[in-house]
Amino acid sequence: MNASEDSFFLYKNSVLHFIKRGTGAKTLLVFHGFGQDGSVFGDALYKPNNDYTIYSFSLFFHGRSTWGYGEQPLEKRFWINCMESFLTDHHIDRFAVAGFSLGARFALSLVEGFATRIDQVYLLAPDGIKTSLWYSLATYPILLRKFFKSMVVHPNRFYSLTRTMEKLKLMDRGLIRFAESQMNTEEKRSRVYYSWVVFRKLSTAPKATIRLINEHKIKTIFILGQHDKVISYKGLRNFINRIHQKEIVRVKSGHSNLLPTLINHLANPNSIRNGNQG
Repeated sequence: MNASEDSFFLYKNSVLHFIKRGTGAKTLLVFHGFGQDGSVFGDALYKPNNDYTIYSFSLFFHGRSTWGYGEQPLEKRFWINCMESFLTDHHIDRFAVAGFSLGARFALSLVEGFATRIDQVYLLAPDGIKTSLWYSLATYPILLRKFFKSMVVHPNRFYSLTRTMEKLKLMDRGLIRFAESQMNTEEKRSRVYYSWVVFRKLSTAPKATIRLINEHKIKTIFILGQHDKVISYKGLRNFINRIHQKEIVRVKSGHSNLLPTLINHLANPNSIRNGNQG
């Protein structure tokens, strides 16, 4: 019978829920996107007799993971120390890491902390490499942050804002529709607010991250949607071009349908040719 574990890891005042699948000699840590939880990877990625033991985490404010510090931002050092404790407890030395969208912030922060121990990095439509103007406005100035928080209980303010941006052509219509789909309940709006505010310091330091990846010859696999309105290839091009050992695949999809490509690659590592841009 294949080993599986649905468990929790406590670190200081916070709790990480994770799903463990498989008994392979290699270790893969995976982090999902906004509005998902660890189950989106935990069951989907596991295939009998594969090479990996997979740990699929629910991010804070998602699934059953909890953040015990209110609106206090998650600092990179806290996150790295948390995962150092996790790796020690589970006797993990070397590992690969994968992050989809928001989860890429968590994955890339681990590169900064554990570059000497990471074999591969899988980045699916990675968030946090290029910070948008709207993200900065919503999370940094205290007055605008309060306005953003008010949208949790007053959604009409959010919809008035999106209508104005659409009318003035300040944001792509497809991106606005995506944003609206993530804000159509109070629970979702609360998750958006706390995720943006608490995770704001997990953005990537591109030069430092690129240097570490290249220095330690970490193979980096980029999986991107050709029709993605949320995370575009254009916005990532400079970062991608400076990575030495990389594989690139551009899927004919939007933002949300990239997981099958990762599953296929883990089952058949030669399925994506080096440097392929679709």
